[in-house]
Amino acid sequence: MSSEDTFKHVYTGSEVNIQYLQELFSKASIPSRVKNDFDSGLRAGFGGGLPGQVQLFVPASHRGEAEAIVRATFPNDEVDSDE
Repeated sequence: MSSEDTFKHVYTGSEVNIQYLQELFSKASIPSRVKNDFDSGLRAGFGGGLPGQVQLFVPASHRGEAEAIVRATFPNDEVDSDE
């Protein structure tokens, strides 16, 4: 992964789904980051985000592979493409 590689949003879902996808990404050597606005807001003392909705990001260079894993794992969910 290049130091210039930016992270791209690929999925939004429950914390359980995110953790499962992270495990699959880890097995495929795809780094990932999680953003949980609701949890962050609670820790900071104010509201924000939706409970149970967590965002998953991967490096742009791994986006295609990550999206394929998301589609195969959760075929009824949308893959977030912010092109």
